[in-house]
Amino acid sequence: MLIIDAHLDLSMNALQGNRDLLSSAYTIRTQERMPGKGQGTVAYPEMRQGRIALSFVTLFARSTGRPSPHSDYATPAQSYGIAQGQLAYYRALETIGYVRIITNTENLDRHIDAWQRWESTAIGEANDYDNTPPLGFVISMEGADSILTPTQLEEWVDGGLRLLGLTHYGPGRYAGGTGTEIGLTELGRPLLAEMERLGVVLDLTHSSDQAFWQSLEHYNGLVLASHNNCRALVPHQRQFSDAQLRAIFERDGVIGAAFDAWMLHPGWVTGETPHDKVTLNSVVDHIDYVCQLAGNTRHAAIGTDLDGGYGREQSPIDLDTIADLQKIPALLDARGYSNDDIAAIMHGNWLRLLHEAWA
Repeated sequence: MLIIDAHLDLSMNALQGNRDLLSSAYTIRTQERMPGKGQGTVAYPEMRQGRIALSFVTLFARSTGRPSPHSDYATPAQSYGIAQGQLAYYRALETIGYVRIITNTENLDRHIDAWQRWESTAIGEANDYDNTPPLGFVISMEGADSILTPTQLEEWVDGGLRLLGLTHYGPGRYAGGTGTEIGLTELGRPLLAEMERLGVVLDLTHSSDQAFWQSLEHYNGLVLASHNNCRALVPHQRQFSDAQLRAIFERDGVIGAAFDAWMLHPGWVTGETPHDKVTLNSVVDHIDYVCQLAGNTRHAAIGTDLDGGYGREQSPIDLDTIADLQKIPALLDARGYSNDDIAAIMHGNWLRLLHEAWA
């Protein structure tokens, strides 16, 4: 089963975390011996092994006025420089032939066709992962702080950006994020207008409730939630309410289930809550909730956020590396989902959304 993962912070881990993601996750773990490290789940060999044919990969550099090492920078100029460096990292991987940066339907169809042909050959059946096609990357930005002005968005689009979330944690320059009750800022509406003009898809993940509804009011393009779970199952502002989920359904958007343990189990406390409380079935609970609320499987998908500031210690206990995403189809099958519905959840819904966005 080919998989599309809608949220991976690869450049942040490679550059700010100084991880050589060309090495296996197991090699990286042995190299990271300091406290709090050595728990990574994502590296490129394991992505190939797990048949993660396409990923939405982030540019991430906040500038909220609350500086924090390696994530939140003192000025927008610094944030811009960091995000440009992250974009250059993805381009470097493309130059050496390890990835393809996907920016249009022609690229997308050719890339998926190559993976499907590999899957259908004896090489694919023999699990010859070294001979898989390159990994496919769609460039996303998590929080728009590094876009200096709304009119600069076109520069980022020319560089390959296709998906954009206005905010992250805290008071973003364009909108309030998780942990705030701030809506769109004065910069927010002009940026949404530019996004709509340029065909950039809006990622609503991390929006405050106020920013969520105001964004839908002022943006008429396609929307998604790349890595978001259900507030009905885990009550927290970071998750989306039923009303918010339905609003995304109405726009024919897609919600990617996130794998961070505290988003899967109410009251999770790392180091205190028993790890076995969160499994891959916990992820499937959120996928199933979205499907039941929608009445179909059209809007549910995967957006793991694995290694997004955490590792195995805060991931489902039965996930060792990202390759274990291949366990999810069997879990969906056990709940009565058809093969076609499982394929839609694992990759088809994201493919449909990208085709609609780039038509």
